[in-house]
Amino acid sequence: MLAALFMAVLDVFIVNVAAPSIGSGLHASGADLQLVIAGYTITYSVLLITGARLGDRLGHGRVHLAGLALFTAASLACGLAGSATELIVFRLVQGAGSALMTPQVLSLIQRTFTGEARARALGAYSAVLAVGAAAGQVVGGVLVSADLFGTDWRPVFLVNVPVGAALFLLGRKVLPLGGPAGRERARALDLPGLVLLGSAVSLLTVPLVLGQEEDWPLWSWLSLAGAAALFAAFCGYESRLARRGGAPLIAPRVLRHPGVGRAVFRILAAMSVNAGFLFALTLHVQGGLGYGALRAGLSFVPTAVFFGAVSLTWRTWPAAWQRALTPAGFTLTAVSVAVVGLAFHGGGSGGAVLYAGYAGTGAGLALAFSPTLTGALATVRPEDAADASGLLATVAQLGQLIGVAAFGTLFLNRIESFGALGPYPSAEAFSVCAWALAGTAAVGAVSGLVLRRR
Repeated sequence: MLAALFMAVLDVFIVNVAAPSIGSGLHASGADLQLVIAGYTITYSVLLITGARLGDRLGHGRVHLAGLALFTAASLACGLAGSATELIVFRLVQGAGSALMTPQVLSLIQRTFTGEARARALGAYSAVLAVGAAAGQVVGGVLVSADLFGTDWRPVFLVNVPVGAALFLLGRKVLPLGGPAGRERARALDLPGLVLLGSAVSLLTVPLVLGQEEDWPLWSWLSLAGAAALFAAFCGYESRLARRGGAPLIAPRVLRHPGVGRAVFRILAAMSVNAGFLFALTLHVQGGLGYGALRAGLSFVPTAVFFGAVSLTWRTWPAAWQRALTPAGFTLTAVSVAVVGLAFHGGGSGGAVLYAGYAGTGAGLALAFSPTLTGALATVRPEDAADASGLLATVAQLGQLIGVAAFGTLFLNRIESFGALGPYPSAEAFSVCAWALAGTAAVGAVSGLVLRRR
């Protein structure tokens, strides 16, 4: 189960390093590359709660294997894609497979282990999430640089195929494949809520990704307005469904738990900064500085290693520090991202201060994210734990989606604007993007404190 989770997390990050190679190999535009990266997250985030609900209804082992099979088949299709459009479509399917596969991991841990065994299993689960980000950048760089049999970027997807097939065969032997209890099976799927949420996310994402390239036509603004209207309709429908005693996709009472609303905002901000930073930085170091894929992947190691180390150790830090960890994390992120932007300003290669900025960004994002997630889940009632977990996991994916779309668009727009003004358009574009990322992190720190007082 953890190996499948690792593969899914890896696939969120492995494409970042391969993006320039995909662009040149498939003649993809900047907007195409954003959709290749964000497409996976769109279906993953929208279908995540539904995937968890299907596990309750049909059996976690069964749904996990179905998701694993879909994910593996879509990975093969991605590796064989002949155009950017095909790759985007198959990435959407891949995200859907991941949405079926990954929620079952935590559910089966909760149902299978108790006491100290559960604590060890959850520790391993957290470690996989942390290490997957680092491995995605490095493995992506290694596979693209190796150019196995002249396949360029394609192994970043094809590597999933033998691993997924082996895990599927093993899973049929070791996973519980029986159905759930009758009470769990009776819980509805809330398909209208799923359609409303999926439509709203799509209407929000498409203009953010394509608007800049199309010079922000009327349809892009109408799409953003439609997204706001559908989000409002989704919230209203979910509230009415809950009052009627139904099973909404996102239960309103979960959002009313102390600290959950604040956690939603902070997780959205942290993951937006994380995804936007990685996407813009990858395009700059490979496109602007001419790094190879391997060097670009290794550049991310300090960020990912510090993210993982802090995520796994912050609970052991002094109790007096705990309440201040998240605001301090956002503040450290803001400072560190600004340092990285300044290091690259004017076409520079950064030097030693650059790696301090990378490390500080990883540590800061870990402090902004991990204590927030843990603290929010600790406040909910046991019967709401599954819905709260699904909500916060969905918000994390939506944050990454918004980060790639919004900050990626800003970076590409600034490159176009600076192209005729100076010799280092990529460096100047990244500097502007870094200040925007730092500002978002600063808002995460300040508004979190305000919301807590209220």
